[in-house]
Amino acid sequence: MTRRSSIELAGFSHVNPVPAGSRIGPFLFSGVLTGRDPHSGELPDSLEEQVGHVFGHVAALLAAAGGSVDDIVKMTFWVVRYRDREAINRSWIELFPDASSRPARQVMAAQLDGGSLIQCDLVAVLAVPDSGTGAERGAVTDP
Repeated sequence: MTRRSSIELAGFSHVNPVPAGSRIGPFLFSGVLTGRDPHSGELPDSLEEQVGHVFGHVAALLAAAGGSVDDIVKMTFWVVRYRDREAINRSWIELFPDASSRPARQVMAAQLDGGSLIQCDLVAVLAVPDSGTGAERGAVTDP
């Protein structure tokens, strides 16, 4: 068994031999998540639709890795139009409604290709499966 696990997503892939995410222990790092439609593989023309697909891929990646969006620590977004954040903010608030428990976020301007208006990557810390030792995340053990 290898220490690192590649995480693949149905309906999402890269042109290059890169998984959607990679996990070692509790740490999950994504590759670039784009706004491609998971059914057609096409990039919609609107930023709103692409953002919706990006956030859908985020949720799917976390589920495939055995976690949830509550495990995300930081997300970085690259956008063609730097100030165009309304679509991101709407999906952000929907996915993370509790303002006291949101991941860190960074948005940067980028020159993206192939009709992509937005791309994202993330870092998450997932719960370690219970080994029966009481050493899982958040467990209290006797000193």
